[in-house]
Amino acid sequence: MSDTLVTREDHDGCAILTLNRPDKLNALTVGMFRELRAHVSDLYKDDTVSCVILRGAGKCFSAGHDLADIAEGEAVPSRGWHSETLRLMERLPKPVIAAVHGHCYTGALEVALAADFIMAAESARFGDTHAKWALTPIWGMSQRLPRRVGIATAKRLMFTAEMIGAEEAFRIGLAEMVVPDAEFDSAILKLAQQITANSAFSHAANKRLLEATDARDMDSGLQWEVLNNEGVGPDMQARIGAFTGKSPKAKK
Repeated sequence: MSDTLVTREDHDGCAILTLNRPDKLNALTVGMFRELRAHVSDLYKDDTVSCVILRGAGKCFSAGHDLADIAEGEAVPSRGWHSETLRLMERLPKPVIAAVHGHCYTGALEVALAADFIMAAESARFGDTHAKWALTPIWGMSQRLPRRVGIATAKRLMFTAEMIGAEEAFRIGLAEMVVPDAEFDSAILKLAQQITANSAFSHAANKRLLEATDARDMDSGLQWEVLNNEGVGPDMQARIGAFTGKSPKAKK
């Protein structure tokens, strides 16, 4: 087994980051976060990639925060470092998709929620077990889960520590799609192709727009969209020309 805790593999403009502790069900450690953070930092500077998929090796996405590490006391670089790492990923100017199969519990769910949306295999199971272990979230659960599923549903999941399957996750809006496990790998690549076929400029601009106006009232959001619109991308003319069959006019 590779000693690399988070691997990266590129496919036609898509970077696939894989949590790689399959013998430990990809339980999350400081070392794993450190490697994830390094990959995300590299992706900020990589213009060849316009989509990122985050997934897990082996039987599952991740069983969550490594409880042994918690019990022993983790040496983190700074307070809030895990949360800061996930925020760095969340603000990446490229679509980031969490592709979840098998376990996705607590800390793992916090990681998945920092992606733009979740694609679930039929085997996926989600849950927040902070309350089961007398813990409270510090990686973003209290902020991202209610934004995704609504505050009442978030409270139900947090208070009960209930495990839910992929179809229930889809029903409540936690997951955006559910695919059969046998088709999971091919569905990941198909989704990546759909995203990378579109403009990386638009992806980045749209993410910034959505981030800036999330939870604003409608009128101020509309005003922000008009006043801070980033305009058209450098590939606009080429894309329209490819569709119409006409070459873009040369500038004089």
